[in-house]
Amino acid sequence: MIIGVPKEIKDNEARVGVTPAGVKALTEAGHTVLVETQAGADSSFTNEEYKQAGAEIVAEAGNVWNKADIVVKVKEPIEKEYPLFREGLVLFTYLHLAPVPDLTSKLLDSKVIGIAYETVRDRQNTLPLLTPMSEVAGRMSVQVGAAYLERAHGGRGILLGGVPGVAPANVTVIGGGVVGTNAAKIAVGMGAKVTLVDVNLNRLRELDDIFGGRLYTLASNSYNLAQATREADLVIGSVLIPGATTPKIVTRAMVSQMKKGAVIVDVAIDQGGCVETAKPTTHSKPSYVVDGVVHYCVTNMPGAVPHTSTLALTNSTFPYLLRMANLGVREALRQDAGLAEGLNTWLGKLTYRGVAESQQRPLTPAAQVLE
Repeated sequence: MIIGVPKEIKDNEARVGVTPAGVKALTEAGHTVLVETQAGADSSFTNEEYKQAGAEIVAEAGNVWNKADIVVKVKEPIEKEYPLFREGLVLFTYLHLAPVPDLTSKLLDSKVIGIAYETVRDRQNTLPLLTPMSEVAGRMSVQVGAAYLERAHGGRGILLGGVPGVAPANVTVIGGGVVGTNAAKIAVGMGAKVTLVDVNLNRLRELDDIFGGRLYTLASNSYNLAQATREADLVIGSVLIPGATTPKIVTRAMVSQMKKGAVIVDVAIDQGGCVETAKPTTHSKPSYVVDGVVHYCVTNMPGAVPHTSTLALTNSTFPYLLRMANLGVREALRQDAGLAEGLNTWLGKLTYRGVAESQQRPLTPAAQVLE
């Protein structure tokens, strides 16, 4: 099978879908790997390393897409890449289709087989290909938030951990999943006063035990959210409904009551965001201000630390890629129900319920198309 690895072209996206180690394993298994020139350069992987691992270096992205059976990316395709779609092409990447109906339409019209990292599940029913980037984004959200609390970035001029005699910052984390837990871990470690809000009381009990009482927990409701955001210097949004559009649980009215110079980091923005005033931003223009509150809503936060992120991501994605290459995509999906959960589009049919419901499109169950 031919595996294609194009260079990411989304704004300041520097990760890469396959490392030289992955190339070596694929070529040893008898597959051909086409890597666009400099695809891994910003993740500190050179063309020479890919060549030594057995890859063929390709000068133009079009040749990678046109010749490959499976294209492996990191971020969802952007408009410039839509003309490269073709019937039967397998696209293995983050797709985040729910808030992007145009991309969904293009994948369906082109009859691309789209397998989304963010909806693949494992035997424990967790999201193994979303978890590593959620860990990175959660940890990054606090260091980004701390930087934007500095006056030079428009913040209140607060040191996250305070100093003796001066109170630390108040940090509110919304959602106790992987992002929220990692955000809380770093914020607590930096000395902030951290409150975590979640709808799941059992999860709050677990986190209370994990953090040994150093984390304040709140049951999620509109009253508690309004109070927690009003008191916060930094709000981190980490709500997730896998594959579906994120609900806007922090309203514009809540934002208007926040402190001037407070900061919101909405990590959920790639699924639409959990803050009503949030809109997608890029690493080139990462922030904006609404009602005096600084919003940081970059859709590919882990792209800022591409070496760490690429290694963390490919540790998880590569075993699935190798299985699809060895067995064939249809057979791999049939044998692994968790991988089949990642199937979002199949030859013109939409196969993921969360996307279908978000966009009010007809659903064809994955099991039906794989028969």
